[in-house]
Amino acid sequence: MATKLNRRVVLAMAGASTVLLAAPLAAQDDTLRLAFIPQENPDKLLGDIEAITGWLSEQIGAPVGGFVTIDHAAAVEALRNGNADISFMGALPFVLAEAEIDAIPLLSEVYRGDPSYTGRVFVRRDAGIQSLADLRGRDIAFADPISESGYLYPLAEFERAGLIDRPEAADAFFGRVFFAGGYQQAMQAMAEGLVAAAGASQYADLLLTPEQQSQVTWIAESDAIPSHVVIARPELDVGLRTRFVDAMMMLNEPEHRDKLRFLYGPDGYVRADPAAYEGVRDLARRYGLLK
Repeated sequence: MATKLNRRVVLAMAGASTVLLAAPLAAQDDTLRLAFIPQENPDKLLGDIEAITGWLSEQIGAPVGGFVTIDHAAAVEALRNGNADISFMGALPFVLAEAEIDAIPLLSEVYRGDPSYTGRVFVRRDAGIQSLADLRGRDIAFADPISESGYLYPLAEFERAGLIDRPEAADAFFGRVFFAGGYQQAMQAMAEGLVAAAGASQYADLLLTPEQQSQVTWIAESDAIPSHVVIARPELDVGLRTRFVDAMMMLNEPEHRDKLRFLYGPDGYVRADPAAYEGVRDLARRYGLLK
């Protein structure tokens, strides 16, 4: 059975520092509330949020606040109940939120000139693991059960290789399956030898220390995935939504690009194209996540 790592287990497995997740902001009509996913060290993320919300508030002309959710599902729930107006998340959580609460895609991240990326299966170089088949009976950590690059797409590579025939078969193939709560947590667990492999974004190794980066490699890569997306709850005021998008697009300008490091570090943003996520919708339907 897949094990969801709570905060205490993550600390024990990955040797992380204390994780402090901010509580959702109290609903205020004049505050734009942003929900962030803990894809990296939440302690660092809290500082990043303070920096970027301050800048956004100046550009938008309205108060902007932010908080870190436990995972993607919590971010969607925050949008549903009005505790958040906008959230940063992966393509799979977006298409689920689109189906559940009519979430609206606003912006897509760009990395190296492309609004797409891949999922990979990472292992330690000294583990003697050369192929996906070598992971039979071994433990694996994924980022989040509703992450595309941190779960669904890497897992699909095991199906493509003929090692499993459906997602439910993963429990029989692996020793144990963990959901670590984010890319960095899954990668740290693998890098420290606490699990044999990690399923995460192609860029997730950059969340490790330089020494750790030299000690890990990847053995499988997924098809292209639409990049992470910034979404809004449908009830958000159109004028405020437009001002937010305009401010975010300013981050593509040379004088503001340094602030991208406060938003998970993309190279920039483009306006989201809902049609670009059709492949994710198809995979979600095939795996029983969408009707």
